[in-house]
Amino acid sequence: MDAVIVSSSRTTSTRKSRRTRKLDQRFSDYIWFGLQSTVCLAIFVGCYAFVLLVLWPLLLADETPTQITNEGQHESVSSHIRLPPALQQVAQHDKEVISGMAGAIKERLNKLRQGRGVTDTALLEQAKLEFEELRKKKHDAAKQAQAEAERKIREEVPAVAGNSQRQGFFVLGMHRSGTSLLSGMLHTSCGYNVGGPLIGSSFDNEKGFFERIDIVLQNDEFMKAQRIWWAANVINYDWQQALKDKEEGKVDFSRYGVSGLSFLNNPNNSPWLQKDPRMCITLKTWLKLMNSEPAVVFTYRHPLEVAMSLKHRERNFSLEHGLRLWIVYNMRAIQNSKGLCIVYSSNEAVLADPINETQRISDELTTKCNVPEPPYRVKGEDVAKFIDPSLQHNKNQRAKDEQGKEIIATYNDGKCVVRAYESEEIEGTPAREREMILYNRAMKIYCDFQSGKAFEDSYEWPALP
Repeated sequence: MDAVIVSSSRTTSTRKSRRTRKLDQRFSDYIWFGLQSTVCLAIFVGCYAFVLLVLWPLLLADETPTQITNEGQHESVSSHIRLPPALQQVAQHDKEVISGMAGAIKERLNKLRQGRGVTDTALLEQAKLEFEELRKKKHDAAKQAQAEAERKIREEVPAVAGNSQRQGFFVLGMHRSGTSLLSGMLHTSCGYNVGGPLIGSSFDNEKGFFERIDIVLQNDEFMKAQRIWWAANVINYDWQQALKDKEEGKVDFSRYGVSGLSFLNNPNNSPWLQKDPRMCITLKTWLKLMNSEPAVVFTYRHPLEVAMSLKHRERNFSLEHGLRLWIVYNMRAIQNSKGLCIVYSSNEAVLADPINETQRISDELTTKCNVPEPPYRVKGEDVAKFIDPSLQHNKNQRAKDEQGKEIIATYNDGKCVVRAYESEEIEGTPAREREMILYNRAMKIYCDFQSGKAFEDSYEWPALP
């Protein structure tokens, strides 16, 4: 039994001895560097000692700045740094030398300027002149680039001799008057060329507007230069001023106008169709830029229907505002197209007989205005795509609402009747009075459109309140 215990004790002692030797060997592996490791360590220690020696004067300084603040406009960043005495003497000496040199140079420059009669005011005036000269050069360069672009258009598209053949026509009419409906049927059914890109459809015009984006945007540019918007101050548009603004570079014509004008002046696009209600206002400006005279298709709609449609679509739009715009747009469309070949129509006539009315317009453009014949005759299925039953419903609803209303006036031997209508304005207020004046004058023009009197050269357009 004792032998077993002794044997077990020896075995345990032997295992501990082996474990101790293994630990000692592992530790010796960690502390043995070898020759290369020892050399690298010595080099590192030497470099560290050298850097410490170089920086020792700074470490002996009294204090080290912890933050640099901007205490003065002319204060140097170096003034916040605590330098050793030796370096301070060098910095002070250099500062004095530089200050002395700067003072001497400034004194010499002042003497030179005084000797030549140069003052700060003269230098400022010279700088202004140089700036104006640079701005003038930039303006002349832009104007020259625009003229060069227009010259290339004229070379590529020669002007048509005389005005015997018109290459296309404008569809003129007030906003919300059925110009998109008529243009869509003429394009889709007859094949008149509208070009592109076009303004896409919208919630208030799902079939599309058939308006070239570049021409619409250029019209906006012409108006904006005169502080005019399509729904504000349009009666004051000056077509001659627009041409002047274009020539002087106040209106950028190269961005939108050049591409739109190129389309209108290219005989290869004939017979073209261009529609934008703003053209009622800006037409004369474009006529001076075109190579050949266009024809015109004019259409109109009941003024109360237009005003109510605008009031429904636009925010804060009153009936008074819509009636005023109706008068201005239709008046300018007739005045600006004076002397051109015009085919007249109306939204009521188009809705009453869309196929025959569209074909009549197309035929008169060819026979009366000498616009090239379109590729197709009007087809019923094409026209049906654009006729919205709700349009006829709105017209019938207005007629139904007018039943029983007081008759205010009659024109054209009683064929055109003006009736009272429901207004949101309070009776007896200035707003209600202005609205009634505009309504009566708009209805007079509307009846004169029906009779043809408003298309006569001697027609007297009413003044606006």
